[in-house]
Amino acid sequence: MKKILALAALATLSIPTFAVDQVTAMEIAKKNGCLACHALDKKLVGPAWNEVGKKYAGDASAAEQLVVKVKKGTKGVWGPVPMPPNATVKDADIKTLVEFVLTLK
Repeated sequence: MKKILALAALATLSIPTFAVDQVTAMEIAKKNGCLACHALDKKLVGPAWNEVGKKYAGDASAAEQLVVKVKKGTKGVWGPVPMPPNATVKDADIKTLVEFVLTLK
């Protein structure tokens, strides 16, 4: 019995977890139209979110920077197509999406 419990505990440790779960992040992204320009693993109009995660990996100020970029929009960061401002998206939703994107690599 102890071996079974130990194996179950080890199995749970090997399951990848995200600070923000993917289902919640994708629901927010769908609700706010983010998926019209972004995908997890391929470039659409904007960069793939896993590429954004790679670019900002290890940058302690990345979350703060990206929240501002998503809210106010950007130009020239990932190419010639600007990202429009997302002023109507709730700050909490932007923060959740940014936290999720930063878990991707």
